[in-house]
Amino acid sequence: MPSSNEQPIPAARPVIGEEEIEAAVRVLRSGRVVQGPEVAAFEEEFSALVDGRHCVAVNSGTSALHLLLMALGVGPGDEVIVPSFSFAASANVVRLVGADAVFVDIEPDGFSLDPAAVEAAITPRTAAIMPVHLYGHPAAMDRITAIAGKHGLAVVEDACQAHGAALNGTPVGAFGAGGTFSFYPTKNMHSLEGGMVTTADAETARTLRLLRNQGMETRYANEIVGANMRLTDVAAAVGRVQLGKLDGWTEQRIANAAYLTEHITAPNVVTPPVAPGARHVYHQYTVRVRGDRDAAMAKLTEAGVGNAVYYPTPIHRLKPYWEPDQKAGRSWDLPETEKAAAEVVSLPVHPSLGQGDLERIAAAVNALGENL
Repeated sequence: MPSSNEQPIPAARPVIGEEEIEAAVRVLRSGRVVQGPEVAAFEEEFSALVDGRHCVAVNSGTSALHLLLMALGVGPGDEVIVPSFSFAASANVVRLVGADAVFVDIEPDGFSLDPAAVEAAITPRTAAIMPVHLYGHPAAMDRITAIAGKHGLAVVEDACQAHGAALNGTPVGAFGAGGTFSFYPTKNMHSLEGGMVTTADAETARTLRLLRNQGMETRYANEIVGANMRLTDVAAAVGRVQLGKLDGWTEQRIANAAYLTEHITAPNVVTPPVAPGARHVYHQYTVRVRGDRDAAMAKLTEAGVGNAVYYPTPIHRLKPYWEPDQKAGRSWDLPETEKAAAEVVSLPVHPSLGQGDLERIAAAVNALGENL
């Protein structure tokens, strides 16, 4: 148990400071609270994070993925290649547009799509590949975009956990036909709730703006069938404040991760790898536990170290996917996905940690020893 004067270290800690509160109040007092100047400014400022791409703000990361697939024309009869080791939203949006999710395994030493498995899964019905930059580590975008180019496929980046991540100097969200980000409160930056779509194509950006606003650019002049997925100006104002702090927070996350990687020496705990040329922004610091994971997590909790599993059940085993596949006689052979889901544990890495917190985390992990 932690000593009486030691508080438990939370696995994540959303930041809402006075600047965020002041920004929200300022917008509320202005009376311009939906799809106004704050949203436009947030989009323009976020563009600098993705090599100047067009940015379209929406009400969630899931909406961002959903609208991007719609804007690209993905629909019934199409297949989209996705990892099963991800949050369900990655596949849910494929179903929501009427397409089929084709689950592909992850790389043995990482947590993102295996490019060789991606290429093997391509069929005449494949319309897009959706790499997920899981935990803040960029997927193998150099190889995935090459495969997509060879087969004429769209690449839809799920960068909802990877604000500021990059591969060989190119930021995530700037590789494919479009990228998506989430601003949920536990993400590396947030807007209370919200999302962003990025694209290099001006026409795709215009379509996205129509889709998020009932299909209209001019009031009552509806051009296409759309939805209401607008971001509020209150959320955008909070997001702008958070965006200004993102670089500093990211450097702190990277420094915290570096300390943990250096000081965690437990023989049955594998620290997260970083691919050559990758900038990992550590939305989560995710280790693999080779042994009794439940026992390890219980000991960490007893020591006052927050921990969690993202994600204990691969998407293809969730009821909305498992039951239809069973009825259709379809199964997925994803050994690396199954292995990761059984081994992963995420530890605190957020920028609110102090040096004492980092020392406690490393000590608690090392105390697990070999008997797991």
